[in-house]
Amino acid sequence: MSAVKLVTVFAENKLGQMARITQVLAEAQINIRCVTVATTEKFGVIKFLVDQCDLACQSLKSRGFTVSLNDVLAVEVEDKPGGLHAVAEALTRQGINVENASGFVASRRAVVLIEVQDAARASQALEPEGLHLLTQDELLRL
Repeated sequence: MSAVKLVTVFAENKLGQMARITQVLAEAQINIRCVTVATTEKFGVIKFLVDQCDLACQSLKSRGFTVSLNDVLAVEVEDKPGGLHAVAEALTRQGINVENASGFVASRRAVVLIEVQDAARASQALEPEGLHLLTQDELLRL
């Protein structure tokens, strides 16, 4: 299994919160490669793909933020219509639900970050389909 790590920050949904969080990361010289934000009226979850996960967590925790590391699968998909569908279909056939996902294109390579309950099982479902699972190092070199 080639799980990668996302830094997950739980934060109050208020003006300036993103600036406070990103300031901590900038001061620690942490490079953000991808970010997703999901909020409710009062709270939010911000997920970062960064070049230094442990340092990001330590830096944010030392400034009072609630932080965790989450395992996700980074799946390289074809950058064309139906690329994401191939991943969703392969997981569906194996009875695996996608809990969260985000994606991006870098260096002409499309990547979808997928959170599932059982990453090892999802990995086993995707690899026979010819889908490449990126390692943390491969992902950060894009």
